[in-house]
Amino acid sequence: MGKVNAIEAVDIRKSYGEDVVALDGLTFSVPAGTVFGLLGPNGAGKSTTVKILTTLAHPDGGSAKVAGFDILREPALVRESIGVVSQAGGLDREATGRENLRLQGQVFGMGGRELERRIDELLDQFRLVDAGKRLVREYSGGMQRRLDVAQGLVHKPQVLFLDEPTTGLDPEVRAEMWDEIARLSGAGLTVLLTTHYLEEADQLAAQLAIVDKGRVVAEGSPDALKRELRGDAIHIELGSEAAAEAAVREALARVEGLDEIIYDENRLLHARAEDGARTVPAVLAALDGADLEVAAVTVARPSLDDVYLRFAGRTFGEAESSDGGRRADDEKEATR
Repeated sequence: MGKVNAIEAVDIRKSYGEDVVALDGLTFSVPAGTVFGLLGPNGAGKSTTVKILTTLAHPDGGSAKVAGFDILREPALVRESIGVVSQAGGLDREATGRENLRLQGQVFGMGGRELERRIDELLDQFRLVDAGKRLVREYSGGMQRRLDVAQGLVHKPQVLFLDEPTTGLDPEVRAEMWDEIARLSGAGLTVLLTTHYLEEADQLAAQLAIVDKGRVVAEGSPDALKRELRGDAIHIELGSEAAAEAAVREALARVEGLDEIIYDENRLLHARAEDGARTVPAVLAALDGADLEVAAVTVARPSLDDVYLRFAGRTFGEAESSDGGRRADDEKEATR
């Protein structure tokens, strides 16, 4: 018998007006008890996906189940089974940490000694015991995010949604949050983590789906996805003079063992080779022979950025800064 899926999304579609397609047939499944990463640039559709799966928005098409419940036919049961930590957070800054957790428990029908014991557990788990009686506006950014996660866990949900939980945090605090999220996975909780940080997905997610323009373009464990890319990644920045793609490809056609060549409008050339270090001299000679100036060269083992490049046809950074990356499902959702 296979492992039960805590989330199943099939062909989810969502558009805003005639111009913006936020989700274009999104399909993925999340095994129970795992940390699953939904990785994509800003505007890829991640936040829209979370809103639909948590019953805060209706899809235009497709179906989904969360914790075994249909999001359209059984929304109340879905909401009882999940915890949600949004990008913006949901804390009352003029209340104490304990008061925030108490209110969240009361929303789910908890009270009395049971609720107070649960609050004590969470304050201890997230290292907020001493801060529990302080107003949230006195908390640091990292403390507020820890309290956000604790709030989502008060009623002991089966599935926890973390939507970009470390955006805006400095590197040290982000690393602390990674430790907290990693600990959650050891407790049998299913966590769906959306992120645009490649390193975050690589470190935390047992499985992930890479999303581009509202569709899943690759799915699997970070290690398995990287293993699919044999050899080395070669990245070359050409000189200040823009070169025609045809000229670049003609020059490289003479280099043996070079595959998956992509050349973008930023004068960046990406390719793969079985042995990057041995192939680079031939690449440089071919470009020099075509009077194409090279500004910088790097050779590296496969990364999630290389995985994204293969399946989306552009680097993650390019997607973040492109018009497609600025489709901004966050902005569109804010108008609803």
